[in-house]
Amino acid sequence: MKLNVALLQIDIAFGDPTANFKKVEHFIKQASKQAVDVVVLPELWTTGYDLTRLDEIADDNGQESIHFLANLAKKNNVNIVAGSIAKRVNDQVTNTMLIFNRNGKLIKEYSKAHLFRLMNEEKHLIEGNHDGLFELEGHKSAGVICYDIRFPEWIRTHMLDDTEFLFVVAEWPSQRVDHWRALLISRAIENQCYVIACNRVGADPNNQFAGHSMIIDPWGKIIAEAQTDETILYGEVDLDQVKDVRDTIPIFTDRRPDMYKL
Repeated sequence: MKLNVALLQIDIAFGDPTANFKKVEHFIKQASKQAVDVVVLPELWTTGYDLTRLDEIADDNGQESIHFLANLAKKNNVNIVAGSIAKRVNDQVTNTMLIFNRNGKLIKEYSKAHLFRLMNEEKHLIEGNHDGLFELEGHKSAGVICYDIRFPEWIRTHMLDDTEFLFVVAEWPSQRVDHWRALLISRAIENQCYVIACNRVGADPNNQFAGHSMIIDPWGKIIAEAQTDETILYGEVDLDQVKDVRDTIPIFTDRRPDMYKL
């Protein structure tokens, strides 16, 4: 089975959800002209890293974002891995990924498990405590957010039940773009899965962002990679390749978890 994916590598207006909703609607409409199956957005696309103003700009229970994205998914007949949003529940805020199917149904929410202290996330957000597993077009998938990819044990936890896709959404800074590329390729090779990773571009008052969104196959081969401009990155994935790679080098069969001490 083959799926066509589109990654929205966009700049994000700092602390301006209205402008960001408008941009995302435009880019999803553009991507859908290519008959794609899955559209992927970057991390915190509604607000950017305007963390000190989350009391004002976070989305209450995610309701505005959910309504907006559900309509776009249904209208454009696409699955949407909707990056992540700042979601307020009572007086706390999570960095939460939203997943929608073609019918506009919200099928998964995942809140970032590992908060990134270098960007003061722990001062303004709370950690998620649940996995990022879901099914997309009948295929087992997982979603994680940015800093999560530095924790291979967390990624492997998601891969132990024949998971085929790893979706990564991020606001990864330019000064560590080499880490971004190396970690994504490593996660694809060691888990023999497709890695579909959408990063933002542009800058905010404190950071320059790296872009380099990527689609990587289960051998670690880069199918498509963007640079540092605002763009839509397209690619085709062949799900039969996951089984072929896992049959060729059966790492999941050969694991010895009784010997692994964390």
